[in-house]
Amino acid sequence: MFTRNIARTLRAGTALSALTLATSLLAVPAFAQDTAPTPSTDQTAPATPAADEAPEIVVTGSLFATKVTASPVTTVTAESLDARGITTVQDGLQRLAANNGPTLTNSFSANGAFAGGASAISLRGLSTNSTLVLFDGLRAAYYPLADDATRNFVDLNTIPDDIIDRIEVLKDGASSSYGADAIAGVVNIITKRSFTGISARAEAGVSQNGIAATQRLSVTAGTGDLDRDGFNAYISAFYYHADSVSTKDLPYPFNSDNQTGIGGPNNLVNAENFAPTYAGSNVYVAPGAGGRYQLLQNGCVNGNLTQTTAAQQAADGMLPTSICQQDLINQYGVVAPQIDRFGFSAHVAKTLGDSAEAYLEVNFQQSRSQYSGLASSIYANAPAGIYYAPYSTRGSGAAFAAGSGALTLPVYVCAARVNCTAANGTLNPNNPFAATGDTATVIGAMPNLTRFDETRSRVYRAAAGIKGSFGDDWNYKVDATAMHTDLRRTSEGYIYIQHLLDVIADGSYNFVNPSANSQSVLNYLAPTLNVDASSDLYQIQASVNKSLFQLPGGPVQVALGGSLFYEAVDSPSANSDVNGPTERYFTINAFGTEGHRTVASAFGEVSIPVFKQLELNASGRYDHYSTGQSTFSPKVGAKFTPFDMLTLRGNWSRGFRIPSFGEANALPTTGYVTNSAGLFNDAYLSQYGCTVATFSTACPQYLRTASYGATTLASPDLKPEKSRSITLGAVFQPMRNVSLSVDYFNIKKTDAITSLSSAAALQAYYAGEAIPTGYTIIADAVDPAHPGALPRVAYVQSHYVNANTMKSEGIDFGANARFRFGDVTWTSNLDATLLLELSTTLADGTRETYVDTIGNYNLTAGSGTYRWKGSWMNSFAIGNYTLTGTANYTSGYDLSAMDQGNAYEDCGLAPSPAYTGCRVKSYFTFDLNATAKIADKFTIYANVLNLFDRLPDVDPVTYGAYLYNPVQAGEGIYGRRFTVGAKVNF
Repeated sequence: MFTRNIARTLRAGTALSALTLATSLLAVPAFAQDTAPTPSTDQTAPATPAADEAPEIVVTGSLFATKVTASPVTTVTAESLDARGITTVQDGLQRLAANNGPTLTNSFSANGAFAGGASAISLRGLSTNSTLVLFDGLRAAYYPLADDATRNFVDLNTIPDDIIDRIEVLKDGASSSYGADAIAGVVNIITKRSFTGISARAEAGVSQNGIAATQRLSVTAGTGDLDRDGFNAYISAFYYHADSVSTKDLPYPFNSDNQTGIGGPNNLVNAENFAPTYAGSNVYVAPGAGGRYQLLQNGCVNGNLTQTTAAQQAADGMLPTSICQQDLINQYGVVAPQIDRFGFSAHVAKTLGDSAEAYLEVNFQQSRSQYSGLASSIYANAPAGIYYAPYSTRGSGAAFAAGSGALTLPVYVCAARVNCTAANGTLNPNNPFAATGDTATVIGAMPNLTRFDETRSRVYRAAAGIKGSFGDDWNYKVDATAMHTDLRRTSEGYIYIQHLLDVIADGSYNFVNPSANSQSVLNYLAPTLNVDASSDLYQIQASVNKSLFQLPGGPVQVALGGSLFYEAVDSPSANSDVNGPTERYFTINAFGTEGHRTVASAFGEVSIPVFKQLELNASGRYDHYSTGQSTFSPKVGAKFTPFDMLTLRGNWSRGFRIPSFGEANALPTTGYVTNSAGLFNDAYLSQYGCTVATFSTACPQYLRTASYGATTLASPDLKPEKSRSITLGAVFQPMRNVSLSVDYFNIKKTDAITSLSSAAALQAYYAGEAIPTGYTIIADAVDPAHPGALPRVAYVQSHYVNANTMKSEGIDFGANARFRFGDVTWTSNLDATLLLELSTTLADGTRETYVDTIGNYNLTAGSGTYRWKGSWMNSFAIGNYTLTGTANYTSGYDLSAMDQGNAYEDCGLAPSPAYTGCRVKSYFTFDLNATAKIADKFTIYANVLNLFDRLPDVDPVTYGAYLYNPVQAGEGIYGRRFTVGAKVNF
């Protein structure tokens, strides 16, 4: 399989493969592949000083001081980010070549993400919960919300950018060192050991179109020389702001529902596509007994009146005589939220005698993400008889109409909100058919209410530790940390179901002229919702190591350690229906979970330098969870240096991922799937007088316009996911300051936790067969027009299960080089990853593969799995001036996804007709950064991101953004972007 995949890839002749082959003879990893400032953590390349001159330090994934580990490690430094013009560490980590597939970006927070307001990476495409994030080698508290309502992760926005010394990214399984979640790798955020003097920065950026503006201010001050004075203390503070961006700010076609300019459909709300589930932000009514919808309020809101033709009216009895044409994407679409971050840190370190050093660090950081969305829905496209119970159960004449999912306005209203009649009520002023005794079916959205969402995260962290030596060459290290996250979610403009029924029953909301409603009525209809969530992490960890005896290659070293940590998440549902289905809001994310556990661990490592050319390493860790799970994770590695210029390395390891709080303890989570002909069969549809072939024209609205809810239930008895990881690599150093590396990785995850597909249960229900084990079907209300027919499905319920196997396989390419030509210093770095396989084998043996497609659709929000991803940075320094250019490349993909029932690379998800073609093209951008040191203490810089103003290819399928892929494109969607800044150091 390995050789076949390589051959297929090389034959494909992609742009990056040619780039890699061409540059591998000379240079270059864009984040200094495994290179750091002094002291060097160089894992693959000699920087300056040369590798054999660099001091040995402890590197992520090992308990020993070393120069080159058997595992590949990429180091991201503040200097490397500055050279590339990258503003935040979060953004830098998102650009790593090893970050693929279901990553979570800040921009997706404004597009319906369960974990809104957060950012996380996905090494090897194995999802955000398989990458472990550490602070100085210690665990961090989870973000209180879960990615896709299941996956726990650490929010990258909590990284204190200005006190980071380096970030080491271990691209190998590391459960033997760190325990759970380190299946795909580890991101270790390492803060500064000490700082002396004053450093300050001011920076501002904006796109050439005047959008996506950012500002950054920071200052750090420290005193004391730790090595000379035995003491150092520093404090740091920062502020960062990023403007929100709306789709109307983008160029066409990314700013409009009308895609005719690129050969696509006109998706504006208009007479040809108008339906009860797509009515726009205007209010329409139709007689309850049947008939065409008509505009209720006086004139269109945010749209132009468009008359339907007689032929259109005759073609579909649900069409109105007039509608409001609207471009909902242009009017309401959001690209990125507004982000405001600020925080401060304090760090104190002191030497104790000649053999010990202690530290204390405290951090506080607040991150706020906010955006405005669509107009508030009168009703959602959800089951009518289950999800939204009628108000008439409390005595009102208002009810959700079974069969259409729409709401009905009664003939009479009463201030007392009881069943109204001609004797005790008055004619409903909002129902134009009241005088003739007809109820009115009402659809659309509130034109004077817009949804607003905000997350405000406050993170408090403290850490302390001591390290030193004692006795006969014993070294020890003890660390403790406490971290607490407070998260407040604020939602405005979301309609509360029971309150909507109330104002309909008493006529207090003016549907005819929404602008005439008082603020008190609006506040009652859509009250502000504040939900507070939190997470906690407390850990103490200790280790000792000692050199035992000498071998020809050096001393045999052994290390032992232990860890005890407690973690908890308390995240109440923002929209619980525990008090009944009407005691909640429309459309708000309903995820919620609560859980805690204590974990006791013991770990050890041994290093055996058999001889100068061969070093063996073995490590293992035993973890026991208070929730009952226990696991042992071993790892063995070898490093072979046949001659000075070449090092061969390899590892085999076992790992695990503990079930998340969302998977084990969460409240039921429901996603709604629109009914389509493929859900049904002819025998079932015959009850409604139609067939699969005539579904869109002959089947009633009861079937065509509703959705079923796919409800996933937590499973407290889940087993941990297990993994097997293999890495094989080589580091070639043909000359001083030049290094090339290549590493093959192969990760297999078993007992992968998954939700069950609803297909089997739906097929059985509509065929009249027994429902398969593990599923519960809840039927919707019957269709009044076909009372004897079997009702459609309202919900399919199933539990999370350990059922699947996942595999990730690929090759990392990296290198560093530095050359001097007279007064010019040229530094070149390349970081590239070729993904050969990312696949899932289902419980029934079916194998789904996703590389070069838009899948895994269920994990990636349709953001794709890229075969190639990489960047190449070249920097030229002359005296006090530096010019740096960085090429960024992400390959394209086919518009198919096997987890959506489509054959591999068959264009199965492309629109029909496929006006965009079957593939999304690769995306290439080039960034330029210039730095000038004006004086000893003062530096200015300017950069241009996306210098050639390249926009991404049109993607009509992804739902993480509109018509483009936000993971592939990143901030490239803003076009050419400028940043200027200044730094001072005293």
